[in-house]
Amino acid sequence: MESVKKSDGKWYLTKVKQTIYKFGMIQDGDTVVVGLSGGKDSAVLLHALVQFRRQAKIKFDLKAVFVDLGWPLDRAPLLALTSRYGVPLHIEETPIARIVFERRQEKNPCALCSNLRRGALNQAALQLEGNKVALGHHLDDAIETFLMNLIFTGQMGTFKPVTFLDRTGITQIRPLIQLPGRTVESLARREGLEILPNPCPASGATRRREMTDLVAELCSRYPDLREKMRTAFLASFWKEKI
Repeated sequence: MESVKKSDGKWYLTKVKQTIYKFGMIQDGDTVVVGLSGGKDSAVLLHALVQFRRQAKIKFDLKAVFVDLGWPLDRAPLLALTSRYGVPLHIEETPIARIVFERRQEKNPCALCSNLRRGALNQAALQLEGNKVALGHHLDDAIETFLMNLIFTGQMGTFKPVTFLDRTGITQIRPLIQLPGRTVESLARREGLEILPNPCPASGATRRREMTDLVAELCSRYPDLREKMRTAFLASFWKEKI
């Protein structure tokens, strides 16, 4: 697995900065709300945005939201993480776990859970007067979503770096979209970013997990696949932006 040494820190932050500037993700006066899931990806996102804010000439506020689905968990790592960076944390209480697994008893719960979490996150961001919501999706997530769409729906596409939501007026941004998942994992380990265990009973037995395994298999056979997909995605994103 690729490791991230101290000398590599400039590389990862350069990619994040490049992504933010290229797609105009953050402007002066923005309030950026980071969606913390309790996992390594969103923890690294918070870390990267804090580093970016320290170096950038852009002046913007950072806040964090954790959408509590209703599972019993220890919030101490979340509070420690946000306290470490001096970022205020808002915890949004929801009954999402009960809705998905008890009321609806979904056989494929991920789609419904994701929609409900996204709605709760956006509403919390509005309450915090945020106009941007930052999500921790990285390059592997984009590749997995592309494959899921292709295999299960017959469509070609993945999420975009920047998405404006008409109903709320919020803009979703994904500053980590150029970083491979292994880089994000190594950064989390290097920086000692604590994460919460995933309490979801469907964890590890989802279509998303199938795609994770598929991407790993394809990349073992074609080592430059991630880089080619990154290049293809960026070309497509930029063409749509223009």
